[in-house]
Amino acid sequence: MKVVSSKDFKLEREVEYGTPEQNQAVKEIVAAIKKEGDTALLRYTEQFDRVTLTPNQLRVTPEELQAAYGRVEESFVSAIQAAAANIRAFHARQKRNSWMDLQPDGTILGQIIRPLKRVGVYVPGGKAAYPSSVLMNVIPAQIAGVPEIVMVTPPSTGGKEGIDPYILVAAAEAGVNEIYRVGGAQAVAALAFGTESIAPVDKICGPGNIYVALAKREVYGAVDIDSIAGPSEIVVLADETAEPAYVAADLLSQAEHDEMASAILVTPSQSLADSVAAEVERQLQELPRQAIARSSVENYGAIIVVESMEEGISVVNRLAPEHLEIVVEDPMGLVGSIENAGAIFLGAYSSEPVGDYFAGPNHIIPTNGTARFSSPVDVDDFIKKSSLIYYSKEALLRDGKTIIELARREGLEGHARAIEIRLKNEGKGGDGYGEQ
Repeated sequence: MKVVSSKDFKLEREVEYGTPEQNQAVKEIVAAIKKEGDTALLRYTEQFDRVTLTPNQLRVTPEELQAAYGRVEESFVSAIQAAAANIRAFHARQKRNSWMDLQPDGTILGQIIRPLKRVGVYVPGGKAAYPSSVLMNVIPAQIAGVPEIVMVTPPSTGGKEGIDPYILVAAAEAGVNEIYRVGGAQAVAALAFGTESIAPVDKICGPGNIYVALAKREVYGAVDIDSIAGPSEIVVLADETAEPAYVAADLLSQAEHDEMASAILVTPSQSLADSVAAEVERQLQELPRQAIARSSVENYGAIIVVESMEEGISVVNRLAPEHLEIVVEDPMGLVGSIENAGAIFLGAYSSEPVGDYFAGPNHIIPTNGTARFSSPVDVDDFIKKSSLIYYSKEALLRDGKTIIELARREGLEGHARAIEIRLKNEGKGGDGYGEQ
């Protein structure tokens, strides 16, 4: 893992938007699903997943869900139940309520909060299957009150056995019973526009490969999406008190996700930098996903040595990482200085996987520096808001001429006249329709 000074490190990371060929392929897939429905969906499933299905085989049956429990360990079921409880407790605190404010003149202003009606959750099945992502997408939607939650996942996440049983058990524990064995761009298009077998949704969320990301971008506007997620990122801000073995292990916990994942240590301690570099190499030798993690740390990893902790904080805020660990003597003392980070982990024992799996906060977090302006998935992602306006006669007579003034300054005479006709009817007008 290379050790560099902050002056020699390029902070900007190229955002992945896919090659022209990938973008064109996705456009063709989406267009085919819109036109042909199930026919195209089944054709692409056979082409890309090498699984031949009939329309009747697309939906996972209740018997399959129940049978999945027999293919996983009881300890996993207990773990997923405990994690789900923590995630529910955390997200329950985010729930909003509708509100109305009654003014003395009879005016009522307010906001109506409603859940989305139908949400689609994409669960990937490429380099690894992620049951935890099922919980992180589904539970906030449930707390928001979404009545229909549908899940799609590639048909062979579990190899020849079909869908990974751990994904199915996580879905069952989360309360999802509408699941389809489809993946890739074709699944995203099916969720967005519907087919004979899959009803369209209002929003699509969940991570996936580049084709899934491009498909979500392609269908955005027809439906809402959570984000265009990039590769996973971690930044560890540490001082000389940090344990090198812990820091190295946490960097590798993200590097093993994907060859394009980013793992960065920022520290003012040259001795820590050298020790972590050696420890990363030692631990890599024993990591089952060594090839993936090594590619990540060699191409997108770095140990940045800064002159001071203040400079380190500046580097962190410019990186705006998905995950930030603060491993210093007084981590709480630095929290107020962090402006841009998706999730912040404090202290030596708040390892990033604690948040990925168990603590409760959502692990679907902004990547590619977008923590500068966006936030982790939460209950708000699954609601819509309507403004409520009730103006009394008294209020309109009081404010009408001001509204007319603003409308005419924008050249919108029809707006002005809609108010003026009411004022004239109540004997409060008199300016005349045509006077400006």
